[in-house]
Amino acid sequence: MTPRFRRDLKALSSEQRARFEKTVREEFVPDVDALRWRRGLRVKRVQGVPKVFEMTWAPDGRATWEFGAPIRDGVQHVIWRRIGTHDIFADA
Repeated sequence: MTPRFRRDLKALSSEQRARFEKTVREEFVPDVDALRWRRGLRVKRVQGVPKVFEMTWAPDGRATWEFGAPIRDGVQHVIWRRIGTHDIFADA
């Protein structure tokens, strides 16, 4: 988790944070483990930013992330970069 992600996360409403955390726990983590993305998350690469992906966690909720070096064997490591509305791409 980057410092910028931490700041973005604090700026979310409690409802937005709860929705993001639920989506990560129930959808994103199982998909990362399987390295297969369900359509509802709309995971795709961020244009012009190598190795960075975005996912949709709400109708106007986006988060960007990248794979990091493994910390534990057999477990994917994700580094969260930004979170918020679609506006986070204005200066990704």
